[in-house]
Amino acid sequence: MSLHILKTSQKLPIDIKTAWEFLSSPENLERITPPTMSFKITSGHEKGDKMYEGMIISYMVRPFPVLPLQWVTEITHINEPAFFVDEQRFGPYSFWHHKHFLQEIEGGVLMEDTVHYKIPLGFMGDIAHLILIKNQLKTIFEFRHEALEKIFGKWPGQKLSLSLQSV
Repeated sequence: MSLHILKTSQKLPIDIKTAWEFLSSPENLERITPPTMSFKITSGHEKGDKMYEGMIISYMVRPFPVLPLQWVTEITHINEPAFFVDEQRFGPYSFWHHKHFLQEIEGGVLMEDTVHYKIPLGFMGDIAHLILIKNQLKTIFEFRHEALEKIFGKWPGQKLSLSLQSV
């Protein structure tokens, strides 16, 4: 039963305020999640709500076409506009801790994510991770990278920086 770490980084040609306003609004999650996942917020979230520490957000997702799952996360830490952390409270992972970092750089913003996660079901979960889950997470973050480029523009010459490791 391994702990897995996914890290991504992406540069966007926008200011940090614009990046923060977009990323700190739960309603934008659907825009940067692959449509095949049928992502829908199911909590009492209102349009225009900004996240806050202690905010609980519930979703329905379909990681596989015939498997709808409820996922509940809590926003546990916020340091505007530098970072926020969401942690799974209920859902498909036995552990999920996602740190979102923003840093102003010349000409834009550097966005970095670090996700520590663990798959349930012991050895069977590790096999599922190798065969399916690792690739699915890669696809989700690749989609997010492309969606953010479509919304905010492309950083010249940039490709997604993504690494996955198990510890």
